Formats: sequence, C-alpha cells, structure tokens
Amino acid sequence: MSTISHPPAGTIPERGWTALLHAREAWASLAIFAMWIAVAVASVWGSDAVFQSNDGNGSTIPIGVFVALFASIATWAIAKYVLRRET
Repeated sequence: MSTISHPPAGTIPERGWTALLHAREAWASLAIFAMWIAVAVASVWGSDAVFQSNDGNGSTIPIGVFVALFASIATWAIAKYVLRRET
C-alpha cells in the first residue's frame, strides 16, 4: 500500500475589491491616470508661461506643455519600475 502526500494547503486568495489594494499594477495605473488628468486640467485652465527678452521679443508657451513633459517622464519611470518583469 502506498500513500500520496499532498502539497501544503496555501492561503485562500483574496477576492473582491480588497485584492486591488495589493495589486501594484492597479496603483501604478491610478498614478498615471492622475498625472494625465492633471495635464488636462493644467492645459485647459492653466495660464501661459511668458518669456520676454531684452530686445522686446517674447514668446508664450502654454503651461500644459511643461506639465506634459514632466508627466511623460514620470509615466515612463512608473511603468518601468512597476511593470517590469521579475525573474
């Protein structure tokens, strides 16, 4: 007569919305979403960056351009850190 050993019983996986609290991908996507909402708000309701030189020439750039630049850098950094493959 032989016996079969079973693997040890693991913990019961979480179910429902509380499982999202431990999901790194969910938090990363929420952070990226919030950054781009800030870009949209700054683009629509933000002011302009006005640059004047000594000879009277000037330029005006919407503030959303600067916010989008930093949001794209932060999006890249978050995606690289959180969504990397762990081997």
